[in-house]
Amino acid sequence: RGALWRAAPSGRVTDNAGAVSCVLFLHLKTSTFVLRVLLQFEFRINKEQSSFHNRLLQHDLEKNYSGRQENTNFGSSSSITFPILQRTAEEKILNSDRLTLERQKLTVCPIIDGEDHLRLLNFQHNFITRIQNISNLHHLVFLDLYDNQIEEISGLSTLRSLRVLLLGKNRIKKISNLENLKNLDVLDLHGNQISKIENINHLSELRVLNLARNLLSIVENLNGLDSLTELNLRHNQVSKDVDTLPHLQRLFLSFNNISSFEDILCLADSSSLSDITLDGNPIAQESWYKHTVLHHMMQLRQLDMKRITEEERRMASVAARKEEERKRESHKQSLIKEKKRLTICNIARQWEIQQNRTALEASLNQDKDNEPCQINGSTAYVFPEESRSFDTILSSAVQGLSVLDSHLVEVEGDTLYLYGSGALECLDRNWSVQTAGSVVTVSFMFMEFDEIVQVLTKLKLKFPNSVHLKFKETNLVTLQQFNALAQVHRIEQLTVDPQGNPVVNFTLWKYYVLFRLNHLNLQKINGIEVTQNDTVMAERLFGILAYVASSELPHYRMLSLFGESRMKQFHDLLEGKGKKSGVGIEESSDNRRAGGESTARAMLNYTAKNVHMEKLEEIKERKTFCQTYVENLVKEAADIHMKNESLQKLWPQMFIELVRDAVIEIRNKNSYMKLCLQRIADQKQ
Repeated sequence: RGALWRAAPSGRVTDNAGAVSCVLFLHLKTSTFVLRVLLQFEFRINKEQSSFHNRLLQHDLEKNYSGRQENTNFGSSSSITFPILQRTAEEKILNSDRLTLERQKLTVCPIIDGEDHLRLLNFQHNFITRIQNISNLHHLVFLDLYDNQIEEISGLSTLRSLRVLLLGKNRIKKISNLENLKNLDVLDLHGNQISKIENINHLSELRVLNLARNLLSIVENLNGLDSLTELNLRHNQVSKDVDTLPHLQRLFLSFNNISSFEDILCLADSSSLSDITLDGNPIAQESWYKHTVLHHMMQLRQLDMKRITEEERRMASVAARKEEERKRESHKQSLIKEKKRLTICNIARQWEIQQNRTALEASLNQDKDNEPCQINGSTAYVFPEESRSFDTILSSAVQGLSVLDSHLVEVEGDTLYLYGSGALECLDRNWSVQTAGSVVTVSFMFMEFDEIVQVLTKLKLKFPNSVHLKFKETNLVTLQQFNALAQVHRIEQLTVDPQGNPVVNFTLWKYYVLFRLNHLNLQKINGIEVTQNDTVMAERLFGILAYVASSELPHYRMLSLFGESRMKQFHDLLEGKGKKSGVGIEESSDNRRAGGESTARAMLNYTAKNVHMEKLEEIKERKTFCQTYVENLVKEAADIHMKNESLQKLWPQMFIELVRDAVIEIRNKNSYMKLCLQRIADQKQ
């Protein structure tokens, strides 16, 4: 059996084989097995769809007809443009409607002479760069150009009968020129460089589309493929938005970038989908992957090429219900956290408005002459009508905030969080023994420290194991406010946040706390361990302060501060039997062992708010005095400056006169010397 290859200039076919100088003889030895396979196929795609599809999927259409090996002899001439293929009558009888030119090292498609009736044409594993010379094969149904070097789809416009087009493992970058292939049933474009799905909407008869191993990131432009039953997108970069198709049965998405089930949730609505593969995606690494997919896609028969059993469906349903419950609980917790966040924001805003109102009222009382006033570091100008309608302004500012709670009480772990002054009233509620006993830290936020002082004793009774107090946005402005903490019998840690507590800006505040609360034996302040050196330094810095306080305070007021058990100690202090400073280390140690504070430190007591206001009035008077004094200094300086300016104006003339007088005096040297000697003599006398 032989096939005669002939080539003529411009591709013309000649019938005189003996007149051609260059003759190619091709012997096609096709095995009986391959002939049987090809005869059985007979292009009955509709009837044998499932077996053909399985073969396409398992190898991504990388077919290898092992028995279809031809021995080919080539001849060539420099004047020949395309090789011409002619088969003998015997060869045409044996393979009347099919031609296999596999692995022939072809770089172009040969001219196939007298084969217009061909239905199957195979160019697998060659080096063809362009599809050409097959436009005359109007009856061609199966065209295989797998594993070539084709860069563009072309030359197919006349093949209207084509049903199977295999272009896998080429160099195609764009899907194009398929407009006339409306009867196409199978399109294989795997292993190319395609980055976008396009120009295939008209293929309404297409049932198998293979785009595996390309550069796709978005699955789009599939509308119109109403007959598509199998779509292969393995080994791409698809991450989301997989379109649904009305008759899609098998979808292969292995080894892409799908990370969330929501990205493919639309596939759950596809009643025709029976097989899907998602292995190799980030989503497949999740523990809930299989259960979630099976629960939402009850119509599936296979997942990742494995058949789904009824037991797996049941387990998936149970797991999915648990996952739904977990998500609902997570959503509920998210809502609670969001409500908590909004409530805290509301409390913070109300606190800020309250602080602004306090500062504004203080400024209005101080400056009634429409002078600029300072509010929280920002300068504002107050007009008379503003001061009269101040309550109206504040009411409009807080309008709409009342829909949220103005305070919040929360126990989280071993910490009790109190937000807003209204939270202090919640301390009177009936706390369970377990909850109250678990509280170790109490955090106060957005409330006045003076209000906190009133519940300190109650706090210790309600939460006996609390040893850590936190203060943030509590208006701690003076050191004397720390004196109130002495009534708490047990504190191991104290945290004062700089935000909303100006006292922290004072460098020595920690040493004062250590000195005043020495009997509590603090372990940490603002998260820093307290050392023995810190305690000694606190004694040195503030020891004399306690002595001065006890010396200046009237005796009757001192006696009112102590009980009978401490009267004797106080009298000893007055008689000088104790140390002069009253705060020696030995005494401090004794008092700590006794569980109480020293007598001298007790003089540093907490000042009530009304007393503090009196001191503020005194400070205000001093401020007024200082302001008047400074104004007088400024006025005096202005007078001096005016005199200096007048002197600067008169000085040039005065200088001229001085020089003139000096010149006149020394003009007669002898007379001037006598005059000077006379002055000296007069001074001695």
